[in-house]
Amino acid sequence: MENQNNVTEFVFLGLWENKQTELLLCFLFLLCYLAALMGNITILLTITCTHLIEQPMYYFLCHLSIMDLSFTSVVVPRLIRDLASERKIISFNNCMTQLFTFHLLSSMETLILVSMSFDRYVAIVKPLHYMVIMTRQKCNTLIILAWVLASWHSIALLFMVLNLPFCGPNQINHYMCDVKPLLKLVCKDIQVVNTLAIVNSGMVLVVVFLVLVASYINILYNLRTRSSAGRRKALSTCSSHIMVVVLFFVPCIYTYSQPAGSDNKDKEISLFYTVIAPMLNPLIYSLRNVEMKIAMRKKWSHITRSELINE
Repeated sequence: MENQNNVTEFVFLGLWENKQTELLLCFLFLLCYLAALMGNITILLTITCTHLIEQPMYYFLCHLSIMDLSFTSVVVPRLIRDLASERKIISFNNCMTQLFTFHLLSSMETLILVSMSFDRYVAIVKPLHYMVIMTRQKCNTLIILAWVLASWHSIALLFMVLNLPFCGPNQINHYMCDVKPLLKLVCKDIQVVNTLAIVNSGMVLVVVFLVLVASYINILYNLRTRSSAGRRKALSTCSSHIMVVVLFFVPCIYTYSQPAGSDNKDKEISLFYTVIAPMLNPLIYSLRNVEMKIAMRKKWSHITRSELINE
């Protein structure tokens, strides 16, 4: 049967039907978005303008901040605009663009978190080989590999959705174009497509999360042989990673490991990884990291002194 598509635009149903609640959320999400922008830009400037950029952990953190800035900007500005609007309309092409871009950047975030976990594993479990294994060339290779895998995932997902027939309903019960709410609008049996979507997203997330958990268990086990000062330093960085991983992965696994027809709180849960996590990540990494706090104080005190001298 030929792919039939009579839909030229979609209508978001949004988060809540109460207009007063949506206006309040519009203001709240605007504050969250500004906080995410300021926090991640501060992390970027602190790392790139100091010696921290030479360390693999902060090099990956720099890329993580770029992903947080990028993928939250794909979703949140439109969400804020739609919350203040009467009708929440997006064209078919723009919807597909948002779907592709969101999955590309969120997949990159996932793989960068894996790279950061690998860096901490090598630093703590194989400290004598750390400088040999985690060279800048190896770090760049991990970033390039992440882009390749993320592109493969998002392109496969996009082509799967483009080949589906949308021939009737166009109301998306969500605030963004994502694969699960779109599958509910397809006018054919989606059992096979549902399975492919769960394998492509949900099961991959579960496997990656279990690998990360196993690596951190191994890291914590190997910390037994360290001095108390070494354990405290390692735990301060690892606890930050663990908090970020849990905050990002658990809501994603809940969302993408269930079939599209299931009645759940996808759009509310997805706020954790589209709005809350990008806002909290800079706070987690800066407040719980001694090196980052020292570098930030030095950098911004230097900027302040320079401004006073210029005046």
